[in-house]
This record gives sequence, structure tokens and C-alpha cells, in this order.
Amino acid sequence: MHELKIAEDLTAIVLETAKQGNLTKVTGVNISFGQLVQIVPEIFEFAFSECVRDTLAQNASLSIEILSVRMECTICGYNFDVKENRFACNNCGSTDLKILQGKELFVKSIEGE
Repeated sequence: MHELKIAEDLTAIVLETAKQGNLTKVTGVNISFGQLVQIVPEIFEFAFSECVRDTLAQNASLSIEILSVRMECTICGYNFDVKENRFACNNCGSTDLKILQGKELFVKSIEGE
């Protein structure tokens, strides 16, 4: 369950950012995950809520955006979003692909007072 480790790391980032910004309360956290990170949003939400318990981020809302997997064929140069776990070029059928999007994990914003 890597969601817990990521939630712990996110909590540290949120609390450090709140401290640097002199926030007394964190009201919202907006994050993006690439589909290849394989986060289960419900499990992550639970893990995050446990990690921020008894902190100034305790009641913060959590918004999760899942980014699709985007590939580029190294043979023909075609860019496409992966559908139904089909990791082959939609144009030429090649499986010689480069990942353009889908492995991200980043904090978009932290909101507070």
C-alpha cells in the first residue's frame, strides 16, 4: 500500500508549506497523480486524513486529479492517450514508445488561512 507512504510525504510537504506561509489552518490540498502511479483515490484519501489528524490540516479538503497516460511512438512520432491498457501505437502498431505523461505526482496548490 504505497498510498500511505505518499500520504505521509504529502503531509510533511503540506505542513512545511503551511509553516513557511505562516498559515494557521490548511483548508485545501490539490494534487495530481499520473495514472501509472496507480493510486486508489479512496485509499489515498483515507491515508491522508489519518496522516493529518491533529494537525492544522486536519479538516482540509483533498482534491485529486488523475492524469491519463500519454505516449509517443518512437517509430512514427504519433502521440496518443493510452486507452484500455493498450500500450501500442494507434497509428503504426509499434510498442516502441516513450512516456510523455502518466508518471507525475505533484502538489498543485495548498490553500489556507
